[in-house]
Amino acid sequence: MRPLSSLAAALAVAMLATSCSFERTGEGDDDTDLTQGVTDDAVVIGTHQPLTGAAAPGFRHVSSGARAVFDYINDNGGVHGRRIEYRVQDDGFDPAHTQEVTRTLLEDHEIFAMLGGLGTPTHESVIDELNEQGVPDLFVSSGALAWDQPEEYPYSYGFQVDYTREAKVQGQFIAENFAGEDVALLYQNDDVGPASHAGIEQYLSEEIVAWESYDPGVPELSGQISAMKESGAEVAVCYCIPSYLGLAVMEAAAIGYEPQWVAPSFGADVRIVTGLIEEFAEGTPAEDIPPEAFLDGLIMTAFLPMASQTDDPWTAFYRDIHERYNEGTPFTDTTIYGMAQATLFAQVLMEVGPDLNREALLDTLNSHEWRGPGLVPFAASEDDHSGYTGVMVVQHHAGGGIEILQEPRTTDGGGGEIVEFELERPAPDEVVLSDGDTTG
Repeated sequence: MRPLSSLAAALAVAMLATSCSFERTGEGDDDTDLTQGVTDDAVVIGTHQPLTGAAAPGFRHVSSGARAVFDYINDNGGVHGRRIEYRVQDDGFDPAHTQEVTRTLLEDHEIFAMLGGLGTPTHESVIDELNEQGVPDLFVSSGALAWDQPEEYPYSYGFQVDYTREAKVQGQFIAENFAGEDVALLYQNDDVGPASHAGIEQYLSEEIVAWESYDPGVPELSGQISAMKESGAEVAVCYCIPSYLGLAVMEAAAIGYEPQWVAPSFGADVRIVTGLIEEFAEGTPAEDIPPEAFLDGLIMTAFLPMASQTDDPWTAFYRDIHERYNEGTPFTDTTIYGMAQATLFAQVLMEVGPDLNREALLDTLNSHEWRGPGLVPFAASEDDHSGYTGVMVVQHHAGGGIEILQEPRTTDGGGGEIVEFELERPAPDEVVLSDGDTTG
């Protein structure tokens, strides 16, 4: 059998992994540009997604989830008589390729808006062009702070909770529930690292005894995990995409390192990670261990309902759509992520009304309080493009679903407090997504 350390090589195959209008500048100022992608019976939107490459194992289900919701909406009459035509371009999680496919979306498909472009380095490579051309750049799939810069990027809006807010909640939770225990950090060596550190280090300082980074293009963690073990850390926080969370827990098991693992919303899709572990354990000593055992006890954070929360009405609603439109694919947390993005976009379109243009879209987005599947408040205004503003803390139990350890809390991306809140969360049948929802 292959040694467990050879998992890194095997993983390489899968991982080469507001109430008033505001002034906007750029080329998108004439009437033609304002209605690009809009006809009497359709609105064309696009996205760049990692259907192949380093991030594909964790995130390829985002676009399939969004498409399923759009198919559901279209089958129920569309939005103000318009079908939503969703163009997905594979960028392989490569910024250079992201630039190419974005030009294809803008020039060949003539999209009205970009929705949920995924990845920090990838989307950073096209954000200037989108804003210069006046293209609504909605709900970027990344927790980087770059999307919340309305003065510099008035057309760009975040979606998922940013890395700093999420890490703040994790830091406070660890400080309160693992007092006196040493902590090791494992993080991706891009914007994820500094932004996460800015959050967790507000609550943990001397407790952090190891800082280990990884390159998302290098599927090797043996050195990092060995250093974390040598540090004596009892808590290991992995700011990692799903592929690297899976690799980290397996490398730790191989050397007898058994910390309490903590992971963020963007990496802790249990079904995805478990599948990766099972696939790459073949032919190693780990193949005799049930793959779900590696993640038993994992503590994670979330801002949307999770696939394992079968009693949540939005999870049930999305599962029904998934079974109808995504037959043969797994129903995962990342599927729900894409579905929630599509839901919010449809809500905004419905609120704009039949006279759709880019200016009206953003003015409407800025001037309403948006509620839907999210567990925490969603921020979108002239001065705040941050998206979801907090997380809950849960623990995964193999074979037993999740346990909520801390109800959702909200905070800011700076030094503000973490606070409890009350949120009137509507049921799916209380949210208008299509013309069919307006006819009773």
